[in-house]
Amino acid sequence: MIQRVQTIFLFLVVICMGVTIGSTLWVQNQTGSGTADSWELTAFVLNNLDSTGEVIQSSSKWYIATLASFAGLLALISIFQYKNRTRQMMFNMINSLIMVGLVVAVFLTTNGINSAINAVESGSYQLGFWVILAAMVFNMLANRFIRKDEALVRSVDRIR
Repeated sequence: MIQRVQTIFLFLVVICMGVTIGSTLWVQNQTGSGTADSWELTAFVLNNLDSTGEVIQSSSKWYIATLASFAGLLALISIFQYKNRTRQMMFNMINSLIMVGLVVAVFLTTNGINSAINAVESGSYQLGFWVILAAMVFNMLANRFIRKDEALVRSVDRIR
């Protein structure tokens, strides 16, 4: 049924993926060598900004947005699979793998930028990155409650 607690957790996963797509994932402020450049990573693009905020260089990071969109869509599909709990758990397991891939993609992208610009500091992860981790926790909680419902249904079937 749609009114179960796992539906709320799966809906929170959808919201978290929307926040990931719409907000900044990582910021690197680089001072030194006579420039005050900064780097900003969103789900769609990596921008190199000068001290006035104008874009010096930009590169597309569409794979981050694609992974986040797919994770949100898979969570939304999983909400409506409440009649088949094993399929719902399978969708959530796949979604967990996609979100791990999303975290790895962001981490490798930011690490690559740090090594390319020879940064002394590693930058700071912003809200868009941290909600990915929150979505992973919500997905895990949803799976836990789905398993609990499945165990309850099986125990009731055994009594009949």
